[in-house]
Amino acid sequence: MDTLSYKTISANKATVNKEWVVVDADGQHLGRLASKVAKLLRGKYKPDFTPHVDCGDNVIVINAEKVVLTGSKWTDRIYLSYTGYPGGQKEQTPAGLQKKGSDRLFRKVVKGMLPKNKLGDKLLTNMYVYDGTTHKHEAQQPKTIDINSLK
Repeated sequence: MDTLSYKTISANKATVNKEWVVVDADGQHLGRLASKVAKLLRGKYKPDFTPHVDCGDNVIVINAEKVVLTGSKWTDRIYLSYTGYPGGQKEQTPAGLQKKGSDRLFRKVVKGMLPKNKLGDKLLTNMYVYDGTTHKHEAQQPKTIDINSLK
């Protein structure tokens, strides 16, 4: 019997295979898209996923301004932040964040779906969000993937 086949493979920084992928957000629902992007960033779709290692892909999100929220969530949903000073609680709506830049809305939503530690902060730096179809990462030869085919 070959006992080597039963060994658990644990990825590390040297053995991880990071790729560049492009995701089109045109007509996609924000939460569903963000959860799949968070899984891509984390590396959960890879067979050698290791929870404590950055083994996810670099994700480029294009057409971020065309993301969809159903109902009246653009104005009714509220994101709270606190400055640390008395009376320093701030409220923002998704429409307000989108107006400042689509990357702010995406980072806010995806950050909530990643681990709340140093690894989560590092994973968030692997996401690049752009309005429109052009991006500046052509040199990395990213693959375009269909986000709807992922679970």
